[in-house]
Amino acid sequence: MGSGVLKYGIIGVGMMGREHLVNLYHLRTEGVAVVAFADPHIPSQQLALQLGHSFSWPLKVFSGHQELLDSGLCDVLVVSSPNMTHHRILMDIINHSKPHHVLVEKPLCTTISHCKEVVDAARKRPDILVQVGLEYRYMPPVAKLIEIVQGGNLGRIRMVSIREHRFPFLVKVNNWNRFNINSGGTLVEKCCHFFDLMRLFVGSNPVRVMASGAIDVNHKDEIYDGKVPDIIDNAYVIVEFDNGSRGMLDLCMFAEGSKNEQEISVVGDIGKGEAFVPESVVRFGTREGGRNGVQTLKAEDQRIKYDGLHHGSSYLEHLSFLSAIRGRGEKGPSVDLQDGLVSVAIGVAAQLSIEYGRFVTIQEVMNEHLEVK
Repeated sequence: MGSGVLKYGIIGVGMMGREHLVNLYHLRTEGVAVVAFADPHIPSQQLALQLGHSFSWPLKVFSGHQELLDSGLCDVLVVSSPNMTHHRILMDIINHSKPHHVLVEKPLCTTISHCKEVVDAARKRPDILVQVGLEYRYMPPVAKLIEIVQGGNLGRIRMVSIREHRFPFLVKVNNWNRFNINSGGTLVEKCCHFFDLMRLFVGSNPVRVMASGAIDVNHKDEIYDGKVPDIIDNAYVIVEFDNGSRGMLDLCMFAEGSKNEQEISVVGDIGKGEAFVPESVVRFGTREGGRNGVQTLKAEDQRIKYDGLHHGSSYLEHLSFLSAIRGRGEKGPSVDLQDGLVSVAIGVAAQLSIEYGRFVTIQEVMNEHLEVK
């Protein structure tokens, strides 16, 4: 796959799959084109076809991912199907005779065992690149804070606090995201982003997790096939890392009355940095400089041609993956399978901590010594 046009296929063209389609259209000058998609849901097919028509992209439609794979039409695949389908789809892609590079939406899979199977299978296919869609790393204010941290401006990082106060989960096809068995649970489905950022900021791996959470407001009056949703809508999570650093997540999904959806604070032994989304503001200062020395920056990235649903981060994610595929950047993807696995492991540990009422170690979940009650 040299400098020619890279042919993309999208597996799952619900809301996020169509978001990828639009982002890739805005990357067309980089030599990419979407040529096909797979989705069994007819209304999603029709919406994706309408988009493709508006872009003058004649899209081949498949009802299943295996047919798309066997068609041989694509060089790169985007997996944006429901969480519980990721494992089977990824295994089929990795084991297929034709190599396809893959960008898989978060979470990598919904269980540790499935994540590990994918990681092990991918090791046997050095001809395939797999990037995990933890795109919050690319949001301009978050990326700027990462740059400040990695530049040593805050010293040795000791504490990371991430607050997400937002609206409830959106309605998805067949309401699959209303149940833990499908999504992996809120702290896997949604919060793997934030656990990934914590690990990135502290430069260390997690050791144990303590969480408290519940279903207090959302979805309590909803019933699907006789079942009430079981996804939590608020939680506090503490993550301890092997270098002694700590992270804390404050999640509330009935907090629409918030100026910022995400507020991130990173504190080192010489300074503190903060990022605010969607305000796109970054503040940082040092202990020595005090309050009067705090700098405020407006974070922007001129490369972004389409903001979309995630403030340009999906566009930058695709740009980064494209660079890896074409060999112009790093040897591997910027967010690899190990990153995806660990972000899921922290989420699983947090979900189990709520159930068991105690700290849960990462070793316990990695070795699968605990089961969901």
